[in-house]
Amino acid sequence: MKQTKIVRITDVEKDKDILEEAGRIIRDGGIVVFPTETVYGIGANGLNADCCRSIYAAKGRPSDNPLILTVPDQEAAHEVAAYVSPTAQKLLDAFWPGPLTIIFPRKSCVPDAATGGLDTVALRCPDHDIAHAFLKAAGVPVAAPSANRSGRPSPTTAGEVAHDMDGRVDMIIDGGPCHIGVESTIVECHDDDTVTILRPGGVTLPMLEEVVGKGNVDVDRHIITGKGVPKAPGMKYRHYAPSAPVTVYVGSVEHVRQAMEQQALGLTAEGKKVGFLVSRQTAEAFPKDAMYIWGDHDDKAALAAQLYTGLLFFDSVHVDHILAEGTDEEGLGMAIMNRMKKSAGGDVRSV
Repeated sequence: MKQTKIVRITDVEKDKDILEEAGRIIRDGGIVVFPTETVYGIGANGLNADCCRSIYAAKGRPSDNPLILTVPDQEAAHEVAAYVSPTAQKLLDAFWPGPLTIIFPRKSCVPDAATGGLDTVALRCPDHDIAHAFLKAAGVPVAAPSANRSGRPSPTTAGEVAHDMDGRVDMIIDGGPCHIGVESTIVECHDDDTVTILRPGGVTLPMLEEVVGKGNVDVDRHIITGKGVPKAPGMKYRHYAPSAPVTVYVGSVEHVRQAMEQQALGLTAEGKKVGFLVSRQTAEAFPKDAMYIWGDHDDKAALAAQLYTGLLFFDSVHVDHILAEGTDEEGLGMAIMNRMKKSAGGDVRSV
């Protein structure tokens, strides 16, 4: 059991000493949780195999599930990527820093423990001032998957991190809530200048097509069908799940309301407590004691930002079943519904 130090940073210049301490912890082989624009990451030295294994241990994560290495800039990426294709360089220029992870051939300095034994490495440069200053202070690429116990929803606040990681890490940097709320998009670039989305996230398919050309971006079959072996970090196992089972409904406010009402009646008749993760419009039909309202029905950015916090809320109010309102899969909806399908174990119903 580690003695976890929790520190609040509001100004990277004023709190420079804290960031330098965090960097030393990384270089000395420790674990630091830090904020990004997507979710909080649990970080360790990405070039040290033992440090990478310490992340797997803290998360309870299978060691064949690759880690994403975070870097402060493109120069640091070139130090660990064996080759950067012209297409990958276009994406770097367009979306870094930002919520895009790119798969590269790795140099020999990247250990197998960071890649799950693959000959590639996943790299990301976060668009967050605290993350950037921390990565600069660390001086090495920082392996940083989401800072949750494996299989659980990813944390978007330091309080959610502490629930899972207090006593498992050396430091938690509290930088306030993450503003995107779902993990980065992961892509693979091919020799024919096409790009495959391995995990949907904050950079959407239309955004990628604006850079590499319409029709030059496809989506990994696993995301669409749920079948086959996923290629991306964090996609191999059950993920994003709260303690209670989840059913997701997608459709108009009226149809979602009707379907939820019917299922809720059946569940309460069985003596079960029902939680509702819904839009403001849908919420009007249900009791407020076990409800999390994520925003307006058509506001995908609000749903993305509140999704994990909403799922974790129901662990604190101890419900037996969660009825959640989803969205269509256009734009950011692809990332949202990918996470909601996994949290629900595939129990998604169009109404």
